[in-house]
Amino acid sequence: MLQLKDVVKQFADQVVLRHVNWHVRPTDRIGLCGENGAGKTTLLRLLARQSEVDAGNIHLARGTTIGYLPQEGLEHCGRDLFNEVRSALEELLAVEAELQVLEEQISREAEQADLDRYSELQEFFRQRGGYTIEAEIGRVLKGLGFAEEDWNKPCEHFSGGWQMRIALAKLLLQKPTLLLLDEPTNHLDLPARDWLESYLAAYPHAVILVSHDRFFLDQVVTRIVEIWHGKLTDYPGNYSRYLTARDERVKTLRESKRRQDEDIARLEAFINKFRYNANKAALVQSRVKQLAKIERIELPPERKKIGFSFPTPPKSGRLSISLSGVSHGYGDLSVLEEVELAVERGERIALVGANGAGKSTMMRLLAGVEAPLKGEREEGHNLVMAYFAQDQARTLDAKLTVLEQITRAAPFDMVPKVRNLLGAFLFHGDDVHKRVAVLSGGERNRLALAILLLEPANLMLLDEPTNHLDLASKEVLLQALKGYKGALVFVSHDRYFVDALASRVVEVAEHRATSYLGNYGDFLRSKSGEGDVSHSSLRVEQANANKAASPEKDKVSRVASHAERKAARRQEQKQQKQLTEVEQKIEALEQNLAGLTIEMQDPAMAVDHARLGKLIDKHTDLQLELDDCLELWETLQELLAASGAS
Repeated sequence: MLQLKDVVKQFADQVVLRHVNWHVRPTDRIGLCGENGAGKTTLLRLLARQSEVDAGNIHLARGTTIGYLPQEGLEHCGRDLFNEVRSALEELLAVEAELQVLEEQISREAEQADLDRYSELQEFFRQRGGYTIEAEIGRVLKGLGFAEEDWNKPCEHFSGGWQMRIALAKLLLQKPTLLLLDEPTNHLDLPARDWLESYLAAYPHAVILVSHDRFFLDQVVTRIVEIWHGKLTDYPGNYSRYLTARDERVKTLRESKRRQDEDIARLEAFINKFRYNANKAALVQSRVKQLAKIERIELPPERKKIGFSFPTPPKSGRLSISLSGVSHGYGDLSVLEEVELAVERGERIALVGANGAGKSTMMRLLAGVEAPLKGEREEGHNLVMAYFAQDQARTLDAKLTVLEQITRAAPFDMVPKVRNLLGAFLFHGDDVHKRVAVLSGGERNRLALAILLLEPANLMLLDEPTNHLDLASKEVLLQALKGYKGALVFVSHDRYFVDALASRVVEVAEHRATSYLGNYGDFLRSKSGEGDVSHSSLRVEQANANKAASPEKDKVSRVASHAERKAARRQEQKQQKQLTEVEQKIEALEQNLAGLTIEMQDPAMAVDHARLGKLIDKHTDLQLELDDCLELWETLQELLAASGAS
């Protein structure tokens, strides 16, 4: 449905895309990955026709419709929320209006032309979901976190994050055949992210997205495209599979480059040795031409494993902090009622819930920034607390440089680590000498977080620390927090981060705080199992009764079950072997296609039409074979995933 042919894009002397050839199929779900500044947003803007290529062409299939969600900058005003979102369905609304006009005409005088037109429009309206417009709008708004009482609010009353949700709702309702999303999860809480994951996983058309949420990528995309050094590299599968495949590819590239470097060194040594020897002139010229033809292998940047460990926290009592019977609110607005929460030494508690439910309010109460209107806050023995608020950046000194700011705040024994820590949070090279005054909002937040992590605290309160961090920085923070010895209470909308870190989840909803042991996945399973306890108990009792009544039958059942498991394992091994073979074939086909593409681009082909025609036919056959292999690969992946889940 979309094809890039020899596309070049650059800004001044920086080449972002270098003679890129790439294609997107009608149902692809693609995640774009790469270092900051690699060109992910630039590529999305090119595909959305908001920017022009400097060379090459972008071809779209006939009938392709494009929807693009940028990272920021969208505002809506002049209508209430429901009607603003409804306006996205212009075509259907126009058909609905024409149907009403035709109904009035037919009621007065039924002409055959009007009846035919009415029948045609009615079928189109039905197929496009026209009769369920209101219900679909409600489903999308609810999924993205809008309460029903918000539907009649003017759009200008919503903040920037909610403005982006309005834009996303309009795009999803339009259902473009090519959906381009640049960080769609930036302004979504966990419930809204969960809903969007499910929606996009079932989306019937192509999706290309950029996200720094690893779990979201794993759940949604079936293909990762890495942008590096102006080139695009395809990896089938989700983000976790991409990490493994990329490491394997880089390892292979590194070995190939080592051999290539040896060949180049040998050729250069020969040239240098016999350069001025007349008897060897022909051989030297041959080696020079051979050297010039070598396409140098370039290695992707090696991802540095930046390690960071917290200073040893002071010893504390068993109880770090507690809230007892706490109620709080603002004016007539009640946020929390009769909340009970005890944080013990070494616990890692994630606060989850919809935006506006009261998570940040609870964090401020725990930090002592606000006193509860009712109830008590009690600190444990020898409590030393560090608190990162969403607006923590306001505490920075605008006159200092990044390095001066963090060095002043660092304990003496942590000063040698500040450069590493700044690198982990995306301050590289000369960035550390920028003054705080010129930093963006995201950069200030990252600096404030880095400073906080240097404090030797035994209770850490982190309110959305993962905002403005890329995947690599989140991983550094995650690994550091895993090794942290104190108690931790945090809010994050990153599912992977919460799953990997939390030992207890506290849901803040309907003015209450309810605890669930385990991570976010355990929390969701507990929520889905509520109300089934009696049925579960009844099933267990019945199973035990059957087992006691018929031991021989139970033995036969166990034997049969064992045989089924063995058969399932054999089938899974067979599928895994087939998957490996298909992957190898895909790799070989892609290499052959790349070779053919280079051959077809040879200027000599411009006059050798017969040979070019054969190459084009061969390229088409290989591409069809590759598409079949990719389809088989997806089927095998689904089968293996299903067998793993069962």
